[in-house]
Order: sequence, then C-alpha cells, then structure tokens
Amino acid sequence: MTNPPADLTEFVWIWNSEAGQGTPIVHRRILRWLEARRSCGDGRLLLMAFRGCGKSTLVGLYCAWLLSRWPETRILVVAADHMLATKMVASVRRILERHPLCRHLIPQAPEAWAVDRFTVQRAGALRDPSMLAAGLYGNITGTRADVIICDDVEVAGNCDTAGKREDLRQRLAETEFILTPGGTILYVGTPHCAESLYRAPSEGEAFLGGYHRMVVPLLDGAGRSAWPERFSQAMIAGLSERVGPIHFGRQMMLRPVAGGAARLDPSRIIRYAEDTEYSEAQQRPVLHLLGRRLVSGGGFWDPAYGRPGSGDGSVLAATYADQEGNHYLHRLAYLTHEPDAAMDPATQQCRMVATAARELLLPVLRVETNGIGRFLPALLKREMARAGAACAVVESHSRRAKQERILSALDPLLAARKLHAHERVFRTPFPVEMAEWKPDAAGTRDDALDALSGCILAEPVRLPGAPAVVRGAGWRGV
Repeated sequence: MTNPPADLTEFVWIWNSEAGQGTPIVHRRILRWLEARRSCGDGRLLLMAFRGCGKSTLVGLYCAWLLSRWPETRILVVAADHMLATKMVASVRRILERHPLCRHLIPQAPEAWAVDRFTVQRAGALRDPSMLAAGLYGNITGTRADVIICDDVEVAGNCDTAGKREDLRQRLAETEFILTPGGTILYVGTPHCAESLYRAPSEGEAFLGGYHRMVVPLLDGAGRSAWPERFSQAMIAGLSERVGPIHFGRQMMLRPVAGGAARLDPSRIIRYAEDTEYSEAQQRPVLHLLGRRLVSGGGFWDPAYGRPGSGDGSVLAATYADQEGNHYLHRLAYLTHEPDAAMDPATQQCRMVATAARELLLPVLRVETNGIGRFLPALLKREMARAGAACAVVESHSRRAKQERILSALDPLLAARKLHAHERVFRTPFPVEMAEWKPDAAGTRDDALDALSGCILAEPVRLPGAPAVVRGAGWRGV
C-alpha cells in the first residue's frame, strides 16, 4: 500500500526538516495560496513578495512538487537572462535528487539530466523536457509547456525606458503561444519602475490585469514585519536608510513608485565650512575632515565644450567619504573655457581639472566618455603629470539611464542625512538645479547632479595606502 501524495505545504515541510530548518509563516501563506490556485484551476497567477523572501526557492519547490504528483508535466522557466533561468532549473534538479518523495523521478539515462534542462522518469514519449530554462530573448519557438514560470523577467536594465518596456511586453506575450490548453503561467517578481509589468489595474494600464494576485510586502498596514525572525524592525530601518525610499518602496513594499515622485531637497544636505587637514602618521599620509578620518574619495568629470553659457555644462565634482558612510561634496566646479584663446578648449579644461585634483589630493578621477569625452583621458593624464598630481585617470562609460543613476546615488544619502557639502557649493547653481530637477521632465538641468552621482556610484576601492612619494598620494585608510 502506497502512501497518499503529500500536499505542497507538507512537501516543503519534509524538505526543510531534512535540512534542519523550519518553515516560516510567510512561506506557509505563499504555499497555501499556490496549492489553492492549482486546486481551483486558476491558470494565470502573479506572486509578488519582497526581496529576500525566498519566493524563487518556494517556486522551485512548487515545481518539484508538481513533477512528483504529475510526472508528465512540462515546465518552462523564463527569466531576464538564461543564467537566472538556469539557476532555478538547477535548484529544482537538486531538490528532485535529494527529496525523499522524488526518488522515483530520477531517470536511468544521464544524458537527460543537464543543468538547464532535464527529463524525469515518466510515462509516454513527450518531445519537450520536464523542465527547461530560457532567457527572455532566447529562441523558444516550437517549445510546448504545461506550466510557464516567469521568474524576475522585469529587472532594472529592461524597463527603464518606454521602448524597453514595450519590447519586454511583446516578448512575454509569446508565452501564450507556447502554453498548452489549460496550462498555467506564474509570474514571480518585484516592480522596478512606475509602469511595472506587475502594476495593478487600479494603478493604470495593467499588463497582468486578469491575473490572480498574491502580494506580500515586507511590512503590513500596522508596520509589522512579514518575517520578523529574519527582518527585525532595526534591520528594516537600516535597509530603508541604505537604499532610500524609492527602491525600498518598490522592492520591499511592492509599490511601483514613480521616479518623478522623488524630490531632491537641498535642505537635507548638511553644510560645513572646514577644509581637509593633511598629516602623516607613522610615515603614512592621513586626511581628516571635521575631525573624521577620510577613507576614500575621488572626482568625476562630465565634460562639455559648448560656448560658455550655452548647451550642457562641463562639471567637475569631488567627494570624500569617511568610515561611517558619510559623503562630502567638497568641490563642485562649473568649467568654462575661453573661445578666443590660443589653447584649445579641451586642454584648457583638462588643466583646470588637473589643478583641482592636485589641490584636493584626489587619488582618482573618472571621466565620462559616453559623448565627447572619448579622447579626453589621454589628454588629462598628460596634464596631471604636468601639474604634479598623483591622481589616476579612469574612463567611465555608463549604460544606465541618467535618471536612474541620479536617484540611486542621491536618494538613499539624502534620506539618511549622510550627504554633506562645503558651503562654497551652495554659492554655485547646484542648489537651484537640485531643487528644480524632475526625473521625468525633459530639459531640466542635471549636469552637476550627474557628476555628483558619478562620484558616489563609482567610489574608489579602499586599499591600504603605501608611504607616499608625492605629497597627498595614498592618504586613504584601510
């Protein structure tokens, strides 16, 4: 006499018991929902749960359970890229190999047991494997599946423009032609933009409008943690401070917050008037600011060569950071050149940048090379040498949208009150530019914001400093 098949929660409980771990309440909620939707025959499902909830692990166990109950099931996993999809397929394969209720599924032929596709022991001779991994832009024409898992198909890199979002939707629409009649499509993910795939009908046009939804934010309406054993209130507060309200709202509270909701308030920047203090201790250079030892720093130059007063601004930003995660915008220079001078505009500005790097003891300076700055690094290196600046020159080419760069750099620091700026910065156009900046508006000035975000996002690696040959080099701490 064989034992009756386990339900999904029991299946996961057995797996967790074998591993010596429990099954938290938030996981049991998700498992009960998945099994209830299966019992009701609901074939269009959306599971949204906060980052770190373990939703992909649970969905992998769900796939293993489906195969243990219905071995003829064909499952296709689609993710933003093939590597992510393969990760889930490999996880399910590992579960099947080790779960006590899945031993009968291990095939005799090893060639049917690959990392990105496998076929379990089953009746019949179906052409498609039991489980197959596919990247979003891979060729899946001709594949057939009874269950399609769309796992984190929306990521930051494929939804930051209207064109990318439209392309994403067109690719995902192809899954309807792969699914067998009566099959199930399950989306699993978190929103990354205001026009998210996962947006509810009440929030505007919804790509998954007719789907049955389960939404599990990190905090409920009363501010209680959905998984208090792992995410305490102190940990949640620290996470919110580090990532900022925009990303916390999207990834942890599952709200498709619009970038335009952000307002970069210059009043949240802490002013200071002191300059850096250079000293040497035990033959090692040390740099202090406001009585705090600085452990890293660098500059970022977003160049432009239009006539002064027209076009984009050429902006140099220089920042430092201390051990507590405070960032200091110590210098912000709007560079200009003399159109009628004998020296060319590029050399004029490179000399200004090299002089600033020497005065500020910058260990590294990054040059934006997306546009006209492609030929500047070599010229700047020459001027650095002439100025006697012990500063490395690094090319910087960004593939992220400018709005996303600015928000990801400044939003967390402003929310945590960890961005400081020298009072001379407030005598530049920067405060007005910051206050008037609107992420979704065209034509707003953002040259200084872009330069500052470049400093913050590309902060130099903290390496032990060696005794300096040139004064000011190697002042960074461990």
